[in-house]
Amino acid sequence: MTEFEMIAKTFQGLEEILAKELIDLGANGVAIGNRMVSFKGDKALMYKANFHLRTAIRILKPFLHFKADSADDVYEICRKVEWEKYMDLSDSFAVDSVVYSEDFRHSKFVAYRVKDAIADYFRDKYGKRPNVSVANPDLTFHIHISHDDCSLSLDSSGESLHKRGYRQEAMEAPLNEVLAAGMILMSGWDGKCDFVDPMCGSGTIPIEAALIARNMAPGLFRSHFAFEKWKDFDRDLFEEIYNDDSQEREFEFTIKGYDKDPKAILTAMRNAKAAGLLDTIQFEQRDFKDFEPVKERTVIITNPPYGERLVEENLLGLYEMIGERLKHALIGGEAWIISYHYECFDKIGLKPSAKIPLFNGALPCELRKYEIFDGRYNEFRGGDRRLKKDDVPTRRSGTLRHKARLAEREEARKTEKPFRKSSEERKPFRKSEEGKPFRKSEGGKPFHKSEGGKPFHKSEGKKPFRKTEKKPFRNNKK
Repeated sequence: MTEFEMIAKTFQGLEEILAKELIDLGANGVAIGNRMVSFKGDKALMYKANFHLRTAIRILKPFLHFKADSADDVYEICRKVEWEKYMDLSDSFAVDSVVYSEDFRHSKFVAYRVKDAIADYFRDKYGKRPNVSVANPDLTFHIHISHDDCSLSLDSSGESLHKRGYRQEAMEAPLNEVLAAGMILMSGWDGKCDFVDPMCGSGTIPIEAALIARNMAPGLFRSHFAFEKWKDFDRDLFEEIYNDDSQEREFEFTIKGYDKDPKAILTAMRNAKAAGLLDTIQFEQRDFKDFEPVKERTVIITNPPYGERLVEENLLGLYEMIGERLKHALIGGEAWIISYHYECFDKIGLKPSAKIPLFNGALPCELRKYEIFDGRYNEFRGGDRRLKKDDVPTRRSGTLRHKARLAEREEARKTEKPFRKSSEERKPFRKSEEGKPFRKSEGGKPFHKSEGGKPFHKSEGKKPFRKTEKKPFRNNKK
């Protein structure tokens, strides 16, 4: 089959893991970008990418590249596209847009102009136009603009690929499935030892671990993909890919999920049952502080609370307890913990062997690796054992967080009001009973001046009262 260009979208920080997944899947020309990986392959690979990739959120198929300086230019070029190749009059459609350009101020307006171009094309040619559907379109087109470089793509996924299809219920702030799978793949855990999430919530991390351990495709539970409504959809080819379970394997170790909330455990069990993995994962109501020492090598990956629902004292105490349990109960194993606050990591009290920046939603977080050894650190380093860092992606730990905070400060600087206003804009902060500004006298002079016209807060020949004879009172250490 003919190869063509494709783009796999992902979260920032997972690009390298996604690229490795694509190479293992047989993709050619793999190139890493910002929150995306471009690659080449045929129709079968596009189906496999949607069905098998664990860290992709969307697979796009570009079909038009062009340059434009305005939304009107985009409209004129898109109106010349032969849209019958991609859709029929009976198909509903939607247009998504991403814009990084000073020439295009409003990304939604660009999407509207593409919609207009498609509708006008069909109206001019057939006297009718297809329907636009935001909620459940048959086809979704994606326009990406960087400066004056534009590309039109077909979205082959439909709903985001993180929506696996097994989640029946969720607790508050559930971890995204793509991020959970990315953390597990980053850790290098391959199902050849025990796995524990001691704060499992609705069970996302243990379920994704079980899918990896048994090499089950994450797309098994989805009801449909967008490419199934394309005009060139090959049903026989997709069914062959869907029904091929030759790469699945048995799992000989244990995966455990603990949580102190009984409702969380019930939710996790329902989700695992929907994924057909309830016999692979052992869920149990248990507090992390009661975590018992492991007998065999074990990997812990967990997503503790960040503080949104806990006061700071309890939050720091929680992380202190996590560090204490790891030191005493995980000897010979390793723990991977994702969190938002540096203060929380400090309370763990262990030296991490890796720090990987990741985004959990809009929060710039870090995933830290802790290897737990018996005895002193110098003795551990002096022996045959070494901290394993070969397969861990290495980056400057503060990069993502630093960029995010700079962006927040810049946005705040743009929107904040001036500290002082001009005399024309200034409003009286208080009024007297007669309705006149309390801050001014009848003659219109500032209230802080005396009858003689001199400032009230100054004496005749001395410095302002806020200063002593030597230094300002606020700087006087005495």
